[in-house]
Amino acid sequence: MEKEELLDKAFIAAHDFELKSGGCAQSALAGIFEALGVEDEGVFRAATGMSDGVGLTGDGHCGAISGGAMAIGYFFGRSTADSGKIMKQVRACRLAKKLHDEFVEKYGACRCADLQCGLIGRFYNLYDPDEMKAATAAGMPEKCAALVGETARMAVRIILEERQRETQKKEETK
Repeated sequence: MEKEELLDKAFIAAHDFELKSGGCAQSALAGIFEALGVEDEGVFRAATGMSDGVGLTGDGHCGAISGGAMAIGYFFGRSTADSGKIMKQVRACRLAKKLHDEFVEKYGACRCADLQCGLIGRFYNLYDPDEMKAATAAGMPEKCAALVGETARMAVRIILEERQRETQKKEETK
């Protein structure tokens, strides 16, 4: 599959998952994993509490970034065998920072509450049923789904580019 097709697949899968199920971190991760052919229920489950700025608080960064960073770590992260080697985490951190920086450049913020204000006019307490209805009426599901899809696309592009760099390095050392 061509790069653009994989990016579109990640966007569509993440977008549709977010509309169907909510959970921005899981939705981004689902789109990324679907595009890249990964099945890992444990990693998917681990993303559950990262929605809406961690635990539906709106106070942390967007869950889509969490899902993207988790996927980047899945492919390029430090293993438990390397846990005492601090520099082994630099690659994944550099790539996760790239995702963060691109996200902030596109959306102007990464904190969930700030994103809600920018996208739909104000922050909504999603634990309150009336607030949830108001958020839905304000267009939150579609706007968040588009953001989640775009974040999945960004993460897949970063992963594919890093894989390409990895392949080029190996070919150069032959």
